[in-house]
Amino acid sequence: MNTKRVLTDRDSAVPALAEAFREHGFEGASLATLSKTTGLGKGSLYNFFPGGKAEMMDAVLEDIDRWFSEMIFSPLEHTVDPTSAVTSMMQEVAAYFRSGRRVCLVGSLGLNTAGEAFKDRVAAYFARWISALAKCLEAGKIPPVLAAHLAEDTICTIQGAIVLARGLGEEATFTRIIERQRAILLQSVARDRKISRFDG
Repeated sequence: MNTKRVLTDRDSAVPALAEAFREHGFEGASLATLSKTTGLGKGSLYNFFPGGKAEMMDAVLEDIDRWFSEMIFSPLEHTVDPTSAVTSMMQEVAAYFRSGRRVCLVGSLGLNTAGEAFKDRVAAYFARWISALAKCLEAGKIPPVLAAHLAEDTICTIQGAIVLARGLGEEATFTRIIERQRAILLQSVARDRKISRFDG
C-alpha cells in the first residue's frame, strides 16, 4: 500500500522541495521530479509557486534562512557565553547537515551558474554567518581581526567537511573535522579571556 503523504499547501511542500534540490541540484530537478517528491501535480505546484522553479527555490532559501537565523545566527549574535554558543553552533550544524550526509544547498548554489539568480541570497547567508560567529568570538575577548579570520576559517572548514565526508562516504570524517575546529575556537576564547584578565 502506498502510504506516501500528499502535501496540500505551499509551506508543507517546501521541505520536500529542499531535499529534491539537494539531491538533484537546481537545474537537475525537473518539474516531474519535484512533482514526484512533493506528491503534487504540476498544476498544483504552479498554483503554489506561480514563478516556477525559481520561486520554489526562493521559498526553500527563505526557509533555510529562518532556521539558521533562529538556531545559529541569532544565538551567536546575542550570546553572553561564547563557549556555550560555539558548542551549540557546532552541534546544531552537525545535526542539520546530518554529519556531512546532507548537502549544503546554499553552498552548492554558490558553486554553479544556476546560483547566479540567487547570488545575493547566497552572499547574505555566508556573510551573516561569518559576522555572527565573529561577534560571538569578540564577546570572548578575541580581537576583532582575529575573530573575523577564525570565523571565516570555521565556515570554510564546515563547508569543506561536508564535501569531503560525502566524497569519502565517511560520516566520521565530518565529525572529526568539526570537533577539531570546535576545539580551535574554544581554545582561542579561553586563551584570550585569560590574557584579558591579566591585562585588566
